[in-house]
Amino acid sequence: MNYLKYILLFLILASCEDVVTVNTPTEAPRLVIDASIDWFKGTDGSNQEFKLTETAPYFNDGVPPATGAQVTVQNSNNDTFVFIEDGTTGIYKNTTFVPVLNETYTITINYKSETYTGSETLLPVASIEYVEQNDNGGFTGDETELKAYYTDPAGEVNYNFFEFISDIPVIPSLSVYKDEFTDGNTIFGFYTEMDLSTGDMVTIRNYGVSEQFYNYMFVLLQQNSQEGGGPFETQPATVRGNCINVTNPEHYPLGYFRASQVDEFIYTVK
Repeated sequence: MNYLKYILLFLILASCEDVVTVNTPTEAPRLVIDASIDWFKGTDGSNQEFKLTETAPYFNDGVPPATGAQVTVQNSNNDTFVFIEDGTTGIYKNTTFVPVLNETYTITINYKSETYTGSETLLPVASIEYVEQNDNGGFTGDETELKAYYTDPAGEVNYNFFEFISDIPVIPSLSVYKDEFTDGNTIFGFYTEMDLSTGDMVTIRNYGVSEQFYNYMFVLLQQNSQEGGGPFETQPATVRGNCINVTNPEHYPLGYFRASQVDEFIYTVK
């Protein structure tokens, strides 16, 4: 009889399930600008592409592309480079771009009857000279550490953006550096990963960036799960890039327009 009571109680509890609807804040979609002029050393830099998307509600399955935009980039001589969308992907390409170091470029995007614009200077970058590997790194001593060394140009202010992309399924590692205390010295970009094995390949990219981009990325990296979370860290907030909506300033875009010389180093884990 007691068993029957337990079974009935279980059935009653199991049937008392309420569907909870989570109401999340919504607003009109904003344009997200992922536009970077990347001039890789050893190339002519003529092939460039940007990605435009829209923000979407939290529970959406995907990110909608921003299709049908008109995208141009202009230099200080008023030379204009038109970026054409690849189908309806939100990816806009140009194959005749002419990069010039220390030149200022301005992007203009016309999208849904609104005009967005932003400017950035294409900055040089120091080459990666060599990479050191340590197999006993990390807090637990069982991670592979890589240090990509470069010599900072003396007597000038420099900011660097490092990207480490491995051929194993892990999220690329991003970091930014400034030479406030390392001017003219040989310094390194740092990467650590537990799952790297002998023979794995890591693509290391060093970008020359502006102070504004350095500050932008620094805040973003502080907010992610790996870099942030401490009581004195930057609190999560909307991070504004360097592009504005000149038609409707309150409907500002997200993302950034960057211009960089890039040095790439392919490293094989030993």
